[in-house]
Amino acid sequence: MSVIIILLIASISVAALFLAAFIWSVKSGQFDDDYSPASRILFDDKPSSTTKTT
Repeated sequence: MSVIIILLIASISVAALFLAAFIWSVKSGQFDDDYSPASRILFDDKPSSTTKTT
């Protein structure tokens, strides 16, 4: 029975550590992305001035 309590305390402490790391990364702006690479494929690139089209 004491092993279950030790594992429970260990798992809760690891979960709290990951939650604290997630909150810290959100507050520091790690997930701020104004122009995502996933949506870049939806927009055409502007043609460069060196490329000639006929």
